Amino acid sequence: MTGDLPTYAKKRIEIVVEAPILNRLLDLLDDLKVTGYTVIPALAGRGREGSWRRDGLVGGAGQMVVVICIMDPTRVRDVLEPVYSLVSRQIGIVTVDDVQVIRTDHF
Repeated sequence: MTGDLPTYAKKRIEIVVEAPILNRLLDLLDDLKVTGYTVIPALAGRGREGSWRRDGLVGGAGQMVVVICIMDPTRVRDVLEPVYSLVSRQIGIVTVDDVQVIRTDHF
């Protein structure tokens, strides 16, 4: 897929949380010096409490967002512990995956 381009091992942290705590999460990531993240609205899903859909919800309560961070593997533990402390008291999920990037200097 990448042909002759070199790739570099990084970690992808994906955090799914309710929209009302998004600003606290982003402030935390900034405090932790996470150099980049992307926020995506979650449109629908299914979890322990059953199915949900974004349409029809009034206000931010119940609306979910996904925050994606890609970082050097050496930083994961320092970021995961405070993120988990925040998310563990809320509705949400945190996953960590191995990924390959082409531009290592961005992370």
